[in-house]
Amino acid sequence: MKKLPDTLVIVTTILLIFIGLTWLIPAGEYSRELINDRNVLIPDSYQSVDSTPQGIGAFFSAPMRGFISASDVIAFIFIVGGAFGMLNKTGAIEAGLQKLVEFSNKHTVYKKIIIPLLIIVFSIAGATFGMSEEVLVFILITIPMAKAMKLDPIVGVAIPFVGAGAGFAGAVYNPFTIGIAQGIADVPLFSGMEYRIFVWIIFTTITIVYIMSYVMKITANPSASLLSNNTADIELEETEKIPFNIQRKLVLILFAVGIIGLGIGVTEYDWYMIEIGALFFAIGLISCLICGIHVDKISKGFANGAKEMMTAALVVAFCKGILIVASDGKIIDSVLFGISSVVKDLPKVLSLEAMFVFQSALNTFLPSGTGQAALTMPIMAPLSDLLGISRQTAVLAFQFGDGLTNLIIPTSGVTMGVLSIAKIPYGTWVKWMGPLLLILMLVAGVLLLGPLYFDVW
Repeated sequence: MKKLPDTLVIVTTILLIFIGLTWLIPAGEYSRELINDRNVLIPDSYQSVDSTPQGIGAFFSAPMRGFISASDVIAFIFIVGGAFGMLNKTGAIEAGLQKLVEFSNKHTVYKKIIIPLLIIVFSIAGATFGMSEEVLVFILITIPMAKAMKLDPIVGVAIPFVGAGAGFAGAVYNPFTIGIAQGIADVPLFSGMEYRIFVWIIFTTITIVYIMSYVMKITANPSASLLSNNTADIELEETEKIPFNIQRKLVLILFAVGIIGLGIGVTEYDWYMIEIGALFFAIGLISCLICGIHVDKISKGFANGAKEMMTAALVVAFCKGILIVASDGKIIDSVLFGISSVVKDLPKVLSLEAMFVFQSALNTFLPSGTGQAALTMPIMAPLSDLLGISRQTAVLAFQFGDGLTNLIIPTSGVTMGVLSIAKIPYGTWVKWMGPLLLILMLVAGVLLLGPLYFDVW
């Protein structure tokens, strides 16, 4: 399969396209008014204005201008990424999961309990801190566990990868998708969590039922496995066992308390990026101190965690630069006018579902939740105003579109990475994952109706 260009190449190409569009699309503007501290477009106020096409200078200055404009978002990404880098230095999360896996290997009779429990743990990780690349480490633990239970590598991959993916799509506190999208859409950070918790429960339950139905099928009839026997017997490097000592238990307790504190802070005290970034930084630093990690290693952990966020931060800067170019060229409102003219006579439900489909399709070409939020929410948020759909619901459409397709798209490095490690052919994965993805997307489409017909926010 031919590999698509790197994400930064894609967004740079989009930047060039938008510069070209400033020469092709007639300039126009909507009038705006301040409602509840939010600039909202006034319907039927669109009018043409003088065109200001952008040139080569805009191309070279856009990334820097985008970086400056999105500096608060980028700082948030680096700080939270560094905080999780410190947390990972403690080994607490990995040690806790190893303990669960160890228990399941000794008591395979409890597979009906252990596997759903592990899926829930990974789903919580996906929903709270956006576990994604980390599953590449954990499948080295869960695939041997699946083999010990006489199951195939599909189950070993599905437990952490699909579990975390379901949580990622039903995100409650994920700072890298929900946090960024809500910040750009100008809605209170992590607001609407009650409905998203409901969504998370639905997605996670469906995932557990689907995986367990496959587990039961191949337990009763091993030949029903989608993998051949020689693939099921793949060899993996043995992972280092991490002691689950009292310090690491305390770290997990601290993390759980921090997540609860986050919920209280954003609902009761209007916490925003500064407070949330400070909370995660405190959790990471205190966790390292509890585990007695040397200050030099703490520093390196923070730097490495922040470094892993570099691409995401650059994508945000480039995407913001694209929007600055479009804004300077005065074509954003023209695009909104064009889209709204097409869909304004459609029922709201169709317009909302179209947002979901658009975000899902875009994720194939821009598999970066943070970057996709930075690129699309400045357009989707005001579009939702024009269509009479709440911005919170537009964020939900983004959340579903970005999260669910990550489980199958071949442009995702994590997806192709886990399949490569487990030696699962991509076609086989599509055959197994396809029905679950279809179910989840249909359910997501139904869940989008809740905010339209009920006061869920």
